[in-house]
Amino acid sequence: MIVTSTEERKAGKGARYKMDAHEYLSQAYRLEQRIQIRMEELKNLRALAEDVGAPGFEEHYNPNHPTEASFTKTLERIWEKEQEVNEELNDLIRLRGEIQQTINQVEDVDERLILTYRYLKNCSWNQISDELCVSDRTIRRWYNNALSHVEVPPRSSENFQNG
Repeated sequence: MIVTSTEERKAGKGARYKMDAHEYLSQAYRLEQRIQIRMEELKNLRALAEDVGAPGFEEHYNPNHPTEASFTKTLERIWEKEQEVNEELNDLIRLRGEIQQTINQVEDVDERLILTYRYLKNCSWNQISDELCVSDRTIRRWYNNALSHVEVPPRSSENFQNG
């Protein structure tokens, strides 16, 4: 496991850092954000690859000039970026399944609903409040109770924290 400097400060040098329930459940959202950033990078690379310049018809020879088309490097970068996105999507699917299992272990139905809406559906507090027809204050109280009932899997700090 690669420990970030923030994690080192929390756990102390050389100690293993154990995530709290909020950090563990938030991993999927953070991973989704990283995937979105990579998708935007892919979009930009594709636009760059589509903008292929016209060939020059001048008769000149430059032995130092590369013989391959300039857009081939861009295509290679696109392929590499697509591989990264696919790996992260697979990680996200696995992580969401693990988080769903963890949430399902919470006994109270209302607490499970709040955790599901918040961490798997990425709903705001107002959306959760409207969906469950209860006040924001009640939602926050149930949420705090729910977090105290979440048992973070022991290996979770190694999984998807680093990006």
